[in-house]
Amino acid sequence: MSAKSPRLVSIVDDDESVREALPDLLKQFGFSSFTFSSAEQFLSSGQVDDTDCLILDFAMSGMSGVDLMRELSARGYTIPVILITAQANETFRQRLLREGAVECLFKPFSAAALLQALQLVFPGT
Repeated sequence: MSAKSPRLVSIVDDDESVREALPDLLKQFGFSSFTFSSAEQFLSSGQVDDTDCLILDFAMSGMSGVDLMRELSARGYTIPVILITAQANETFRQRLLREGAVECLFKPFSAAALLQALQLVFPGT
C-alpha cells in the first residue's frame, strides 16, 4: 500500500447494515472507504476516478453489481471488483468470476475472507 494515503475502497450495497459494518473493517485493514446505496449513486458521486477497488452487492434494486461492472467497463474503467452475494452457489460464483470479478464472497463472509479477497487486488496487503 502507498505510504502517501490509504487505498480507497468504495462499497456499493443497498443493505444498510453492510454499509455500516464494512468501513470499520476496511479501516482496520488500512483502507479508506466510501459507501453508496446504489450503483447509480456511485456513478454520479465523483468518486469513480479515485476508487482503487469496488465491493459490490450482486443483487440491488435498480442496477445490479454485474450491471455496474459492465457500465464501468463500457466507460473505460478497470476498477477491480469484489462481488458479494447471498446466493451461495459455486457455479454462480464461477460465472461472476468469468464476468470479471476478482473475487465473489458469499454472505455472510468473514473478515479473513474479505482480507484474502483484498490481497488479490492489493498484493502485500
